[in-house]
Amino acid sequence: ALTMLHDEGMANVFARHRRLARATQLAVEGWGLENLCVNTDECSNSTTAVLMPDGHDADALRNIILDRFNMSLGMGLGKVQGTVFRIGHIGDFNELMMLGTLSGVEMGLSIAGVPHNKGGVNAAMEFLASTK
Repeated sequence: ALTMLHDEGMANVFARHRRLARATQLAVEGWGLENLCVNTDECSNSTTAVLMPDGHDADALRNIILDRFNMSLGMGLGKVQGTVFRIGHIGDFNELMMLGTLSGVEMGLSIAGVPHNKGGVNAAMEFLASTK
């Protein structure tokens, strides 16, 4: 793993994580959901915490996505447990993997009956296709 980091170059690794984080933030905005991090400039490049609409449980959504798509999302920790789920975008992760993850979330939101707008994945896809 260390060789892979050196081969890619740390600056490129950080840029990739930043780009995947931005794609995720755009997907969350496209769904009409809220990012727990309010200031985009201060958001983590490793994970995005998504707030659930009132009356909807993040852990129930996570369980549906795990059961249907065998995809594990991070849970909310401490005082945000049950109110947020976390999407990771760090490590040996690329654009297609990110879009697969976001697609699983968007399908899960529909299956769970969570109010959201369609097209979050499209917003992320357009961003990733237009940037490098």
